[in-house]
Amino acid sequence: AARKSAPTTGGVKKPHRYRPGTVALRFVAHLKFRLVREIAQDFKTDLRFQSHAVLALQEAAEAYLVGLFEDTNLCAIHAKRVTIMPKDIQLARRIRGERA
Repeated sequence: AARKSAPTTGGVKKPHRYRPGTVALRFVAHLKFRLVREIAQDFKTDLRFQSHAVLALQEAAEAYLVGLFEDTNLCAIHAKRVTIMPKDIQLARRIRGERA
């Protein structure tokens, strides 16, 4: 059976466009790698990272921040507030022993 060719009526083909958010997600992935590279630069130059290593770092960072914000929220609730403040983060880190 012969293949159908694209209809020639209509003329100009529309340019390809990604759906809203696709380019933004790709850009965020690019920024993750850049952030890791910038931080690693302080320790040793010319380091290379596997993509899995960057994902593992992101996972660890997210887990740490979620825990910190949970503790921060408890500090705010203890102070009879519903809004977290920088002093809540400082207190949570101090109690955890991360910062004197």
